Amino acid sequence: MMLREGLANRILLWAITIAGLLVIYAPPLYLLAISFNPALQPGLPNISELSLKWYASLPQETALIGALEQSLIIATATAVLATLMSLLAALAYFELRSRRTAWLLTVILPMFVPGVIQGLALSAVFARTGIKASMLTVIAGHLLWAMPFAFIVILTSFAAVRRSYLVAAADLGADWWHRFFDIILPLIRPGLISAFIFSFLLSLNEFTRAFYLAGRQNTLPVVLFGKMNSGASPVIYAMSGAIFLISVLCVALIALRFLWQGRAGNSARSSG
Repeated sequence: MMLREGLANRILLWAITIAGLLVIYAPPLYLLAISFNPALQPGLPNISELSLKWYASLPQETALIGALEQSLIIATATAVLATLMSLLAALAYFELRSRRTAWLLTVILPMFVPGVIQGLALSAVFARTGIKASMLTVIAGHLLWAMPFAFIVILTSFAAVRRSYLVAAADLGADWWHRFFDIILPLIRPGLISAFIFSFLLSLNEFTRAFYLAGRQNTLPVVLFGKMNSGASPVIYAMSGAIFLISVLCVALIALRFLWQGRAGNSARSSG
């Protein structure tokens, strides 16, 4: 009886897992498949019809390439600023002895403000103060969106920092800067890397705030949305497919790196 219940639970678990994976990966895989269709109308191509026609047309799409470059610059700047500012906010939280909850809520509050309201409000403020829409205004909007998430990620990594380490270092004569660079920074490094990647992806995918704050050069999500409304060109599927493939390649390289490090560690332990 227990054996049957265990088998049923495993089958149910696998069914839920497969259904979840289908929901997550079916849309991008479908988009990737139709990007290889040489026809003007999107649809799944036959294997004999697979073509790189639209991928070959990508370099001629100056609007898409310009928007992609703009998005990458904005995402990089947002990730750097969000990581640095979130690190400072996390250090302040770590050093606070009272009113920590108030500080935490103050920093993460922007993540609860809808993007359309935040974008509209920033657009009104910038227009009122005479600041023209540009790349910097988009970065400001994306920073408000990404920083709370980066702050939470970095704050989580502070769990590895024990006050006893810092007290021991202080007893040995280390000042605050030595304690920060020699103890805190190495321990929270994984959190800083995660916060940077998280902020970069949040900015790269952000649409609403960029729609209100972009200047002459729109970001990639805004340009893709505009092209969809004006009659979808198959080139946008090729652009989406290329970004999806690059993302998969990056994740695969990271997984291989961790796999290689794990095997190297096991080999070192077995030889030791």
